Amino acid sequence: MEERETIIGLEIHCQLDTRSKMFCGCSTDFRDDEPNTHTCPVCLGLPGSMPMVNKRAIEFALKVAKALNCAINEESEFSRKNYFYPDLDKAYQITQYDKPLAEWGKLLIDGDNGEREIRITRIHLEEDPGRSVHMGTTDRGKYTLIDYNRAGIPLIEIVTEPDLRSPKEARKFLNKLRATLEYLNVFDSEKEGSLRVDANISLKGSERVEVKNISSYKGVEKALTFEVTRQRNLIRRGQRIARETRHFVEARGVTTSSRSKEEENDYRYFPEPDLLPLRVASWVDAIDLPELPDARRERFVSQYGISSEHAKTLTGGLKLAEFYEAVAPADPALAATWTADYLLGELNYRDFTIEAMPRELFKELITLVKGDAITDKSAVEILRIILDAVKEGKEPERPQAIVDRLGLAKSSGDQVTQMIDEVIVEQPAAVADYYAGKMQALNFLVGQVMKKCRGRADPGHLNILLKEKLDKKV
Repeated sequence: MEERETIIGLEIHCQLDTRSKMFCGCSTDFRDDEPNTHTCPVCLGLPGSMPMVNKRAIEFALKVAKALNCAINEESEFSRKNYFYPDLDKAYQITQYDKPLAEWGKLLIDGDNGEREIRITRIHLEEDPGRSVHMGTTDRGKYTLIDYNRAGIPLIEIVTEPDLRSPKEARKFLNKLRATLEYLNVFDSEKEGSLRVDANISLKGSERVEVKNISSYKGVEKALTFEVTRQRNLIRRGQRIARETRHFVEARGVTTSSRSKEEENDYRYFPEPDLLPLRVASWVDAIDLPELPDARRERFVSQYGISSEHAKTLTGGLKLAEFYEAVAPADPALAATWTADYLLGELNYRDFTIEAMPRELFKELITLVKGDAITDKSAVEILRIILDAVKEGKEPERPQAIVDRLGLAKSSGDQVTQMIDEVIVEQPAAVADYYAGKMQALNFLVGQVMKKCRGRADPGHLNILLKEKLDKKV
């Protein structure tokens, strides 16, 4: 049976990094504070309270819309979306419905089969509901606590067309969008709950399923991969795919049925009577966009002469791009290779961000590699020693101090020559195999010299020296 095409559309809820909430003056800096302490009559929805729109939130949303090539509507309008849920204190959410702030944008990604344009259906403003804290798991919890500190945080919802064709493409889109939002300085990806995703997924010709409130980039790919497998298995067994809302249980990597899918009329939308329509399209001309990821990638290639692949990796996040530009003066090409190919792997292994690596120490490490003072193997060892010190909360040593303490300086020419002579004497069988035409014997001899010098020599250079010395003896 031919497998059906996967069709995915995303609804991304992004908290705007403003100091106050969407419709009141309560602080958004609540994450380390006691629950229910950043509230007022407006964000609690108490009778008689009146909302007032946060101008900075509108400016941030317009900035995002402009960066995503959206058309700004001449007039947009807030509506009430009515539904009951414990963390929705007013029993309605102020959002935008049939008159959103902006529509019809696009974002380019590296898709499964080359560069692809993902269409943006709409961007609209709304307020975040409160937060449910489940004591136990969401499906088997003993009880749930409600924290209204988050109620009223400014959100933009970015809705895509169903243009994504795999879970991997969905994750790539989110990574590109996250980077764009960071470059715009409207969003802090490191804040808990700052980005949440609802994913609509179907196999061509089948009913659409919505997977709600996925809270991580990896989680999106995992949830959608599980859902593709689940739906394909149902089709193979001749069963019907139900139109429903499902919840992603991240700890188990599965989706579970939550409820039947709501229709728009279930929410009883109507215009928010306490807020006037927005007419802000004219504000866009005054918004200056910063250098965005694609433009920065092109500049890195032209200015620093690095590969397009390295440039793509290094511009994948604002802080990573800034880190690279800070260390590039040591040697742009080496800095790109060591940041993208070595440092990021070590950081990911330790669940660190780029900020964990002291820039000056990394520049010194690059300088040592460039000056041929240490081997790549020794440089990796030094990098790990520095990051392990950071993980333990200690002050890391400078790379040169580590070289001196552990004797990691590259072996000199005379030392290497002496070690080669010793290995030739100590390994007569391997030498005989080399003369018999077994070229793998040369690799063995190189390994023996590397062992003697504790990795402080270049294997490629050793290969040349050993071959020259052996060939002279013939």
